[in-house]
Amino acid sequence: MRLPRIRIAAERPPTQEDLLRRVALGDEDAFEALYDAVAPVVFGLVRRIVRDPSQSEEVAQEIFVEVWQKAVLFDADRGKALSWICTVAHRRAVDRVRASQASRDRDLRQGIKEFQESYDDVQDQAVLRADGERVLKALDSLTQAQGDAIRLAYYGGYTHQEVAGLLQVPVGTVKTRIRDGMIRLRDMMGVA
Repeated sequence: MRLPRIRIAAERPPTQEDLLRRVALGDEDAFEALYDAVAPVVFGLVRRIVRDPSQSEEVAQEIFVEVWQKAVLFDADRGKALSWICTVAHRRAVDRVRASQASRDRDLRQGIKEFQESYDDVQDQAVLRADGERVLKALDSLTQAQGDAIRLAYYGGYTHQEVAGLLQVPVGTVKTRIRDGMIRLRDMMGVA
């Protein structure tokens, strides 16, 4: 005698939408199953956009953290779970590319600025040194009294009053020597 066959209904595996709904409730097992199901697709999408393997891994990790945190925002009536996750992934990957590009642009601008500043500094220093040598030569051609007054005032940093005290002459005489010496220097240097 044969026993009747009893059919046991096989439980259908949960869909990605089911898993995502359970993730929204904090189900870690559902998150693990969802991760296993969609991680290759997510990583492939991110890798095509970001290109760098290590950055792609970081972005994929950020995406799954976001999926865990924002699973409550998923609405099955608006689309499939994989589409929602891929949208999150695409947005996150594009953000990383833009941030990387902005960082490279900033670094490039800063590098150019620093290069120009260093170039300008070298050029300015050379010009100043050449001008300084011309001024010193021109100072040597002044009278001793004019040269001393100008050196003390401009190179020594003394006031007219202090120069007068050091040279033991009246302040008016110091001012005249400096003025006359500066006129001669201007003419010798060819400054208009």
